[in-house]
Amino acid sequence: MKDNNSNLPQDPMMLLSFVNMKLRDEFTSLDELCATLNINRKNLEETLFKAGFEYNSEGNKFW
Repeated sequence: MKDNNSNLPQDPMMLLSFVNMKLRDEFTSLDELCATLNINRKNLEETLFKAGFEYNSEGNKFW
């Protein structure tokens, strides 16, 4: 099955905003978001890490 990373915003700041909004409004964890939206978690985290952001599980957001 193909993952949906290619359907995500390509701009890192737009991606950060999109993911954090989904985490805030719809999902209780990054694992849940990735499973539901069929997103490769490792690729997502690497992309945002390169832009200077890391996932914080306690806050359920990237910062």
